[in-house]
Amino acid sequence: MEVILREDIDKLGARGQLVKVASGYARNYLLPKRLAVPATEANKKIIEQERQAHLRKEAKLVADAGELAKMMANLSVTISQKAGENDQLFGSVTSKDITEALEKQGYTIDRRKVALDEPIKTLGEFKVPLRLHREVTTEITVHVTKEAE
Repeated sequence: MEVILREDIDKLGARGQLVKVASGYARNYLLPKRLAVPATEANKKIIEQERQAHLRKEAKLVADAGELAKMMANLSVTISQKAGENDQLFGSVTSKDITEALEKQGYTIDRRKVALDEPIKTLGEFKVPLRLHREVTTEITVHVTKEAE
């Protein structure tokens, strides 16, 4: 059975693509979840219009993320935490702490966009990547300092 995908599906195809799948897979999974539509002439025209609108929207998002990346290129954030001996933190600095520090500087970033592999557990200076979009990534500097007691 031929269907037109409405969303990107791993190992099957991209949005707007015409794919051939087993009829049971289409009937029981793709069509009820609105991930695809049957490949008729009318649906092909509708999907093409949706694809054009999606491309315009995606281009605008990439442009906005690029502008934000330029603004944040040389940005640095300072976070004060309680620390013990040997510069070990009591706790850690997480993506949530970084987004809160960014908000204080006027940047509203979703914490899931902070690409911190693991929490920061020592004092120092760290480069933290921000994935603003699939295609746009920038780095900020995070200074972790000892909190005055």
